[in-house]
Amino acid sequence: MGINPADFRQLIVRPTLQKLGKWTPSLENLLIGTAAQASGLGMQLSSNRGHGIYQVDAQRHQTVWDCYLAFDPDLASAVRGLASQREFLCQPHLELTTNLSYATAIAWSLYAHSGAEIPVDANNIDGLAWCWHQHFCQDASLTARHFVSTFQQLVKQENAIAA
Repeated sequence: MGINPADFRQLIVRPTLQKLGKWTPSLENLLIGTAAQASGLGMQLSSNRGHGIYQVDAQRHQTVWDCYLAFDPDLASAVRGLASQREFLCQPHLELTTNLSYATAIAWSLYAHSGAEIPVDANNIDGLAWCWHQHFCQDASLTARHFVSTFQQLVKQENAIAA
């Protein structure tokens, strides 16, 4: 059983992006689609691909800190502020699994670090899929079409819940 997509959107993704001062409808859809593609929105939180709802591996997690967040102290502080105080110091990669806001901030940071150009139109699912495939996807067997298919299923589910 995964996470309700409407709840994930309203209670995790949007508030996290707003705390970072980065919210846009397109970025919100991109991160929801990324989580849906990576883990089925929480259906599988650990695999050989990575940790948590976005399936970020330890190397990418460390790299985004060392090569991106470390150079923006204010942003690094905001992201670090989303992590738990003690557990982050003991097991930082576990935060990707147990802390949805922190995981969302790291997923956004991975896109930002790669220089991803997020489509302006939040409904441009093909553009979001291309962005995901170019800047986030680590599985060579997946294509942008996988993102589109998963996103469309998610939106149908989210719309059914909202009705």
